[in-house]
Amino acid sequence: MAKLFYRYAAMNSGKSTQLLQIANNYETMGKAVQLYTATIDDRYGVGKITSRLNIQRDALTYDDSFDFLAQDYQGIACVLIDEAQFLTSEQAQQLHRLAHTRHVPVICFGLRSDFKGEPFPGAAWLLSLAEDIEEIKTICACGRKATMHIRVDGQGQRIKEGPQVDIGDDTRYHAVCAKCFYQGHAREDTP
Repeated sequence: MAKLFYRYAAMNSGKSTQLLQIANNYETMGKAVQLYTATIDDRYGVGKITSRLNIQRDALTYDDSFDFLAQDYQGIACVLIDEAQFLTSEQAQQLHRLAHTRHVPVICFGLRSDFKGEPFPGAAWLLSLAEDIEEIKTICACGRKATMHIRVDGQGQRIKEGPQVDIGDDTRYHAVCAKCFYQGHAREDTP
């Protein structure tokens, strides 16, 4: 039975690596998959799902106007979505409907919250709709489980205000535990 899955985690937890491994597993069994990533995420090139382990695949892209239900999934065994926090509420609902009306499993990977601790709309909807939710774990520099993110400037100072989306790499964002998030610690000054 097809369903909507949401795999969420802090940054640098291996979400994209897991997505690419799942794609490989399906394809090894002779089954076709459809990969999507957010157009806005151009860190490694538009339409690229890239793991920090230097594994990369081309993917179709989605933006706020993309309609997942308007696509043809004939012969597709699974739909895999990277950077799912950037989905709109409507798109999260489309993916839920896709799984249940076209019987195609949809596995989404993304963040839960932004650098202010506020939920991304796509993540909030996926947490509400997904039948299977799993946290992928990673650790903070202090050794605790990382569940939050902080954004830092070029000098490593924490930024607490600004737009929700500001695409950046490991030098701009740090995955931290809740204690370090509230105490304002960045990697360099974590106890």
